[in-house]
This record gives sequence, structure tokens and C-alpha cells, in this order.
Amino acid sequence: MPAPDPTLPTDLVSALLGLLPADDAAFARRLAELCRAHPNHAAQLTRAAHEARLAWVDPRRPPPDEAHAGAEQCGPRESGGDPRLGTDIGDFRVQARLGEGGMGMVYLAEQRGPMRRRVALKVIKLGMDTQAVLARFEAERQALAMMSHSNIAKVFEAGSTSDGKPYFAMEYVQGIPINAYCDRNLLSIEDRLCLFRQVCSGVQHAHTKGVVHRDLTPNNVLVTLQDGQPSVKIIDFGLARATECRLTEKTLFTELGVIMGTPEYMSPEQAGSNALDVDMRSDVYTLGVLLYELLTGRLPFDTKELRAGGYDAMCRTIREAEPPRPSTKVTTHAGGTAAVAKLRRTDAGTLLARLRGDLDWIVL
Repeated sequence: MPAPDPTLPTDLVSALLGLLPADDAAFARRLAELCRAHPNHAAQLTRAAHEARLAWVDPRRPPPDEAHAGAEQCGPRESGGDPRLGTDIGDFRVQARLGEGGMGMVYLAEQRGPMRRRVALKVIKLGMDTQAVLARFEAERQALAMMSHSNIAKVFEAGSTSDGKPYFAMEYVQGIPINAYCDRNLLSIEDRLCLFRQVCSGVQHAHTKGVVHRDLTPNNVLVTLQDGQPSVKIIDFGLARATECRLTEKTLFTELGVIMGTPEYMSPEQAGSNALDVDMRSDVYTLGVLLYELLTGRLPFDTKELRAGGYDAMCRTIREAEPPRPSTKVTTHAGGTAAVAKLRRTDAGTLLARLRGDLDWIVL
């Protein structure tokens, strides 16, 4: 049998991309059929398919402001008969399911020794222990272990389940996304900037450790109360990348030019074909998007418009289009500028004047 080609032919790339919208069972079945039809490419197809599946952005997925707040950590939710509930993983008793990401399930658990405390326990999803998933999971564990900052969720312990699935226990953050917290509490522009400085402090710490987050969305930037004061916690380093060291000895592949992250918040480099171009500047760009949203209540690119044109058009918009300035964007809000200003405890004229100063230039 001849050796597999080093790159996938165009027709197989198209076929592989066509699998991504399918549910898990159909995805597995159709991938197996594709591998049987192209045995010389079976190994590469399998590896590329699982990596693409993790990074794929479902255009039917609710936009960020409609999605469930805090996918990584939030309140306990319906378990749907999860077999891990009520079981022990290491020193931890699994109590409830908090959420899930592309590769892992996050549970509320109680550590029973040597100290008692509640933690967020992240475990590889059942059936997802492919090489790409294990590599990314290990990278997240190592990224968190390298950091120690009040605005980054702490990791306490790591290990493997009885069936060999890796896990790690981290700080349980009872918080809500930063944009929701700001609007719910009618924070002024100045108060929003104070919270945003905490985000910048945490990201700067990660960068000093050589770690790039790559997915700084509001769902990954939670606000909790400590001694009655709002405190930011950055979570979910599942897409983290090291700039100066290796986070894992396992090989992590990126195939098909799939984008890694949340399109509305990603930098032009992330929407490009070369993941090696993504460095700390990518996080700085995403911080600008986050600040843009905190100031205006809108994203630079409208979610429905961004995703309506398909994968290639979406990437091209992110790379090439110039978003409007915050002072311009705020005037297009469905409820009018006055509605945005009310959530910031000010009036429309004062809000526009504030944005047209340094903030317009800082954000863009």
C-alpha cells in the first residue's frame, strides 16, 4: 500500500468540512465511510477531522450575547443522566455539571481530603480522547499551572481518572460574564474601565509567562464578588498557546486552516491560514474587541452578518474589514443611543462625547 500523501487533496478537504455540521453519531459514521473509501489517507483524515471538529464554528450556534453565560463555569445545570455524577475522581466527589467546552466537561465537585473545598473539575469528554484533544487538554493544564494571579482562575491539582482520562481541579468561580455584570449593575464608563484594567492585568501576567489565551470572550472573563468588591477571573485556557516554551510534549496538529476561537472576538491573524502568526498581539486585539463591547453594548462586527456568508467570507471580513468607531457604532443600537447610555448611568450626549475622546482611538 502506498504511503499517504503529506497533504489532503482538495476534494477530501471539502468532504471533511462537509462532515462538521453532523451530530456526533453521524459524524463518526460518515468519517469511517470516508476513511474506508480513501485508505491511503485514513490516518490523516481521522486526525484532521477531530481537530477540525474541535475548532469548527457552528453558524447555527447562538451569538455570544445569546449563548449560555459562562460555559466553563456558571451555576449547576441539568445533568441528563451523566454517568460521572455522584462518583469519585481522585479526592473529588462529583456533585453537578457546570458546563462543557469543545473537549472537556466541567463539574462542580467537593474535595474531601486533605482539605474540604468546592472546585471546578474539568475532565476529558467520554469518547474524545484523541491525540489532538489530549494534547490541547494537557496544554491547558500546563498553562494554568504556570500562572499565579488574582485575576486568573487557579489550578489546584491534576491527575487521571480510574479509566485513564486526564482531569484537573481548579478554582470554582461563581461569577457572570463581564458584559452581563456591567449592564446588570448599570456600571458607568469609568467603572467599566476599572474592571477592564483587571482583565488587562491578568492577561499581562499570562503573557509574562509566555501564554497566549486566544479566546478572551465575555464567557471566559467572569466577574465575582470578593469582600463585596467586583473581581475579574479569567477562565478557560483551552485554546492557549505558548510563545517561548512547549506546554505539552504531545503533538498538537492544526489542519485544514480551521480557525481557533470565537469569530466575533478573534484577531485577523487567528482568521488566517497560518496559526504560527498568532502571538500576544492577538490577545491585545481581542481585548480591544472586549472593551468595544463594554463601551457600546455591541460587537464590532454584527454576529448574523459575520456568519451569514459562510466560512471563507467570515474569515475575510475579520482579516480585511474596518469596523466603525465606538462613537459611531453606539448610534446604531436598536434601542437608540439613549438606551445604551442609560445602562452606563449617563445621557446620550455625554456618552458620545466620552467615546469621541481617547476611547475611540484606544479601542481601534
